[in-house]
Amino acid sequence: MKKLLGIVVLGLLLASSNLFAESSKLNKFNQWLFENGYHQYVNLEQNPVCKEEPKYSQAWYLQNCDKFQGSNNLNIKIKNKELSGTNIAYHSNPNRDSLIYYLWKYSYRDRSSHLKEFKPTNNSYDFKFNLIEDKFLKKQMKTKGILSYLYYQDGEVLIDEFSPKERLGEFLNNETKFYSMSMGKSVTSYLLGHAICDGYIDGVDARVNDWPVIKDSLYHDQKLINFLNMNTGDQKYIDEFEDGTSALGAYEDRDIESTMRLHFRNKNTKKSKDIYNYNGFVTQLILNYMKFKIGEDYDKFYSKVFNGKVKIKNSIRYGFTSLQEKNGNGHPNIMATRFDYLRIAKAIMDDYQNDTCVGKYLKEIYKRRIPKLNQENNEPAFNRTKSYGGQFHMDFPGLKDKIIFGMGGYGGNVILIDVENSRILVLNSLHYNNKKYKYNHKKLILDPFKKGK
Repeated sequence: MKKLLGIVVLGLLLASSNLFAESSKLNKFNQWLFENGYHQYVNLEQNPVCKEEPKYSQAWYLQNCDKFQGSNNLNIKIKNKELSGTNIAYHSNPNRDSLIYYLWKYSYRDRSSHLKEFKPTNNSYDFKFNLIEDKFLKKQMKTKGILSYLYYQDGEVLIDEFSPKERLGEFLNNETKFYSMSMGKSVTSYLLGHAICDGYIDGVDARVNDWPVIKDSLYHDQKLINFLNMNTGDQKYIDEFEDGTSALGAYEDRDIESTMRLHFRNKNTKKSKDIYNYNGFVTQLILNYMKFKIGEDYDKFYSKVFNGKVKIKNSIRYGFTSLQEKNGNGHPNIMATRFDYLRIAKAIMDDYQNDTCVGKYLKEIYKRRIPKLNQENNEPAFNRTKSYGGQFHMDFPGLKDKIIFGMGGYGGNVILIDVENSRILVLNSLHYNNKKYKYNHKKLILDPFKKGK
């Protein structure tokens, strides 16, 4: 009985803490609305106490007079199960007002505590445009969670669409950054290709046996290709499909050293059968091993890829989980603008087509891809491919004769790259489910790659 009471009390404390955190976020959201000119959604109302009490007094602070004085008039609905994180719950069907709030949380709130900013040089790649109209896409964007849709073919952007103004478009522009963890997995793989070509790592068959952080774990002495293909045999310890969580707990908020100490080191963890087991921890291992091998040259290396090769136009943001870099604090999450995602995709396509060293790496991970063995049924429909290789989704249904490198992320985010036929799709989405927010995958994602536009 005491144990049950303790669980109930703990649950109430966590709920209270989450509610307080969400209330703080709402205040910052209201301030953002006001400061960015969305006054139609803001009610300015100053607490009378803030006028009566001396400024900076204890009573003044207790009444939150140092905070933004105002509220919003939006009908934002936040379910309890959503309070502990930033994601919209998969099965929810939020109204437009709730989508506005979550768009702020994803794209505009301050993430400086776990995302670093990387600034571009004045050397960006400029796209050519030859725009066509897609009426079906426009119809879908009026009711779905799609924020942006870019389609590139044969050197030109043919489709360039934002969510309609009356939907979410009034909050979007070409400098809006879109957040993703899963897109960062593929970007990490692309970085690894450069690290191999620059001589920091021997190749995809190099064994990870010189990194002290993962010693005495099932990951020690495995080949990099196993990490790239997510078949490290860790399925007994991490399962992100069963309930969206992991036996490792909050590994995404920890550095590698902490996760190893808590869950692997001296725990007698053993490698299981080599099968596809999609999870974010393996990508964290790849990224931090790469940083370990590159060492103090990492910032120069990063600049060489994103400024020298990709030629980004806006700053991008990349993740970290603690202040101890030596403990493996890198995280593969990323924030980039819609066109910088397209620039990343184009750089991947160009490397493949020009058979550069990185292009050879991309061809190698395509050749070494592994079957998902029906595990694709656990993934949302836009990610249900037959194969996985080098942190990319491959072998899309209905596109068997195409070599396509696919990235997929929470909320319906998709990037597809047809490396042989010079076609790229970048779809940024806020929310996706199997109900009202399920967009038409066949027409929006697959059809453009069958015959082109």
